[in-house]
Amino acid sequence: MRVTLVGAGPGDKGLLTLKGAERIQNADIVLFDRLVCDEILAMIPDSAEAIDVGKNAGHHPVSQETINRLLMEKAKQGLEVVRLKGGDPFVFGRGGEELELLVENNIPFEVIPGLSSAIAGAAYAGIPLTHRDYASSFHVISGYGKNNESPNINYDALVRLKGTLVFMMGVARIGDICAACIAAGMDTSMPAAIVENATTNAQRKFLGTVETLPGIAYENFVESPALIIIGKVCQLSGPYDWFTKKPLLGKRIIVARAKPGVSKLSDDLRELGCHVTELPSAKIIPLTAPGCLLEKKLETINSYSWLVFTSGIGVHVFFDYLLERGFDIRALHHLKIACVGAETEKEINKRGIRAAYRPAEYNGAALAQGLSGLIKSGERALIARAKDGDENFTRILTDSCVDFDDLAIYEKIYKAKKFSFPNADFATFTSSSAVEYFADTAGDFDFKKIKAVCIGRSTAATAKSYNMDVYVSAEATIKSMVNKIKELCVYGN
Repeated sequence: MRVTLVGAGPGDKGLLTLKGAERIQNADIVLFDRLVCDEILAMIPDSAEAIDVGKNAGHHPVSQETINRLLMEKAKQGLEVVRLKGGDPFVFGRGGEELELLVENNIPFEVIPGLSSAIAGAAYAGIPLTHRDYASSFHVISGYGKNNESPNINYDALVRLKGTLVFMMGVARIGDICAACIAAGMDTSMPAAIVENATTNAQRKFLGTVETLPGIAYENFVESPALIIIGKVCQLSGPYDWFTKKPLLGKRIIVARAKPGVSKLSDDLRELGCHVTELPSAKIIPLTAPGCLLEKKLETINSYSWLVFTSGIGVHVFFDYLLERGFDIRALHHLKIACVGAETEKEINKRGIRAAYRPAEYNGAALAQGLSGLIKSGERALIARAKDGDENFTRILTDSCVDFDDLAIYEKIYKAKKFSFPNADFATFTSSSAVEYFADTAGDFDFKKIKAVCIGRSTAATAKSYNMDVYVSAEATIKSMVNKIKELCVYGN
């Protein structure tokens, strides 16, 4: 039994602490805020209950009192409770209030700090909050008080300190804030900035002065969450700006995932500045219960000459099962290993094994055709793959009179949820099953509007069957897919 307040940071998934991620992944229940990004929410285990307790300014569907009570009640049930908060729990996060009831009831708790947007947002805008030539201090101020009232701020004292002023949650009162600074004696030409959606790939930054910034914010329809920064250090935002130099900043990419875990494609695209919408991956169900078909096939493994994998998932499931069962991997020494694609081959290599065959093209048909010429008469292949795998793969082997057993070692269960994909520049697909999943979740979407970047010809053929505008990466690798997107962004069609 424990409650952990976890600071999720300002928006960029990479700014979440390792300890915070660990607590999320081991939680029984997670109560999360509005501004926690989808990538962090995806870390919540399927077995955990997730409760949205997010609040907008002036609109609190779940009251603070209810949140406090839920934390106490769930902890009393013996659960590992995570309260997931944007930014840092103790920096205008009401974390102190949420601990009061826990302390009164002797409930164990822990606080894991998060990176506040007051600091991270300035850094992503190229603004050093302190600088020996401009400011020896910085001050973080809330833009509104309790019960959404105007806060009681001593602007005279703040202006006299001559430090950098950072106003959080103040975009709705930016006119009053700037006017109060000027009334307290601040020079009207003092540099100022406002940063919207800081640290995310939807970030926007606008520069001005304490006099002109309110008008700039209104003209550009700046909305919460936004950070107001006032001080001489803002003039460094131009030369120190690194975030807006990302080559694909603002491009909107859909990543349709076919397997769970961290998506390297998504991470690589985000690093380049893309706004990534990631379709939740399928849930992988290993078919490895006691008495399963894999157990029986391993009893006769000496009757096979080839072991074939059509995905990295299959490699994981197969070798994880061997490890759990205590199977001596040396019993596979006589087998030749075949696989499709460089990513699957990497998973095999991680086990200290080299593949005997991988086709140059990333598709099941190429693998089947290659094996048809390699598997000799009298040899038999064991194909370890997903349930309901590509029928064309086994048809080619059958037509070539290859002796094989098609063994389902896992199945993929997709969440039945519809998604919308407004204004996407590209959709990316690393398998035909990812295309099918995308099509199922897109509903009545006009697929002709989709520019599909695919990892191989087989995947591309599936995308073309839905009338998508298809582009194929030069190689069957994530790096090549990213390069194709760069190429399309620079040179167009």
